[in-house]
This record gives sequence, structure tokens and C-alpha cells, in this order.
Amino acid sequence: MKNIKDYNLDELKEEIKELGEKPFRAEQIFKWLFVDKVKSFDEMTNISLELREKLKQNYNICNFEIIKKQESVDGTKKYLFGLSDENAIESVLMEYHFGKSVCVSSQIGCKMGCKFCASTGIPFIRNLTSGEIVEQIIAIEQDIGDKISNVVFMGIGEPMDNYENVINAIKILNNPKGLNIGARHISVSTSGIVPKIYDFADKNIQCTLSISLHSANNKVRSSMMPVNNAYNIEELIKACKYYIKKTNKRISFEYALAKDNNDNIKDADELIKLLKGMLCHVNLIPINKIENGKYTKSSLENIIKFRDYLNANGITATIRRELGADIDAACGQLRRKKLGGNI
Repeated sequence: MKNIKDYNLDELKEEIKELGEKPFRAEQIFKWLFVDKVKSFDEMTNISLELREKLKQNYNICNFEIIKKQESVDGTKKYLFGLSDENAIESVLMEYHFGKSVCVSSQIGCKMGCKFCASTGIPFIRNLTSGEIVEQIIAIEQDIGDKISNVVFMGIGEPMDNYENVINAIKILNNPKGLNIGARHISVSTSGIVPKIYDFADKNIQCTLSISLHSANNKVRSSMMPVNNAYNIEELIKACKYYIKKTNKRISFEYALAKDNNDNIKDADELIKLLKGMLCHVNLIPINKIENGKYTKSSLENIIKFRDYLNANGITATIRRELGADIDAACGQLRRKKLGGNI
């Protein structure tokens, strides 16, 4: 049976027309799902019993079960959600001065195999549907009784590897008649699926694009991120420049600093040379230590030195605030524990 939350408003209007109903009914249903956040069709009280029965016969409403929730001393909350097919995914709620932000997963497992990521080793099972992506935000809003203002596609999975569902989820999130989260408050991260970056640029939907870079050296980056063997740094940067030219939006480059691997001044010099003149920002990430992981976190002193060196040489860089360090902060760690530790 189809998940009714998988449809953006235009698609839902077509579905409702096929049921022999007027398109305005779709707007009513859309509001019930994404504003009122009902859990059953019976709660849609301004819709006829006949239409409600048609909906029950053709669709289900995706409602996540919270299997486990961890809360950090800094207020960060990590959720392990149970899906209808008995799989599980993670989402993280982070609180900032500008509002509440949720990091969502886009896949069950991941194919990318990045060596520093806790999702590595979690076997890829399937893509999440648009409705399952959106349901992460809805379930968290229901749990905390408050509105989410920002969404980050940086949880388990590669968003650009589930491209169509991610784009459709953004349409649902962004719709003013639903969750009404502005495109500029949505960030999509990718490890570097170059063809999709070009397509994302052409769509020009005003979301922020984040690139997981982690090294300006092909040999080092390939050792950390196998995707670099398919799309090397030169191809990636060419796509990024196209995106900037097409959208006039700044790109955020994510750079996780691993001790004695990509955190010295030579690495910073390569990064400066690569990004010089681009409309961009470098987000330095103190790398999370994961079980059996190859890399360890660079020292705070070294991270600050790296940041200051970039800034002094014309590359805007900041250090990402560490949140949830006491609750398995790295994406995938909670799910790994559920599945029995080492996978």
C-alpha cells in the first residue's frame, strides 16, 4: 500500500482526482498530514466518510515508532526510529541560537564506504521514500512539541544517491501549505556525486549545498572516500564552480580533521590553492572516533591553527560546534549498537 506522505501537493492533487474527488480535497489532506500531523485518516474530520474509506483502501500514513532516544547534556537528542518493514534509521535534533535543526537520514545503510564514518559497515538495504524522510521531522516535532526550523541532509546515506526522493522531500518540506521550512533553511550534503551536483545546480532550488571534501589531495581523499575514485577532486571542483555560477550561492565544504592524515599546514596549503577565488566556506569538523575506526581526532590546538591559517590566506573557515559527544554523536553509531556492535 502506498504511503500518502510520499506525495508533494501537486502529486497528491493528481492522486485525489484519480479517486474521483475535487483537487481542493488534496489541500485539506495535505494540511492534515503536515500541519496538524494526524496519525490516521479518521482524524480528518472535514473530509467525508466515503473519502476517508477510499484513502484507507489505497494508502497508509507513515508513523514512526521511537525505538530509542538519547539526550545529551547540551540538549542534543538522537532518535532511533522503527520503520514499518522492521528496519531502523537515525535522526538527530540539535539546538542552536537560531532555532532547532534536524539532521535526517536519506537511506537505510550507505554505499559510499567513507572510512571515517560510523555508517560504514552498516549494509545498504534500501532508499528511504520521500515520506519517510519527511516523517523524521514530523516525528521529532511531535515528540518535542515544537517546530523545526532547519533541516540538514547529513545523516545515514548519501542524499545524491537517493536523488529523486530527496528532491521530492524538499518540495514537501518547503511547501507553505505544509511544514513551510524555507529552502534556505535546508542543507543537502554530498560526498561528491558529480552528475547530481550539475542537476541540483540546474534546479536552482535555493537549498545550501555542502560538499564532503576532507582533503585537497586525490591520493589522501581516495584513501578516506572511495567515491573519489569515481569522481576525482578536479571533476568535483568543476561541478562546484558550475553550481556557484548557476545559483550564485556559496558552497560549504566539510573538512573532517584526522590526526596526522589531513590536518597539517601542507594540507591547508593544498586546500587554499584548490578553493582560492571560489564563493565558499570551509566547515572544519573535529572527527568523531568510531569503534574500530582508522582515524582519530586532531588536537584542538591543531584544529584552531588550521582554521586560522585558512582565514589568514583568504579562505573563510569555522570550526563546527561539537554536539552530542556523550550520546554516540556520529551518524550510524546508535543503529550499529541496535544491530549488535560490529557489523
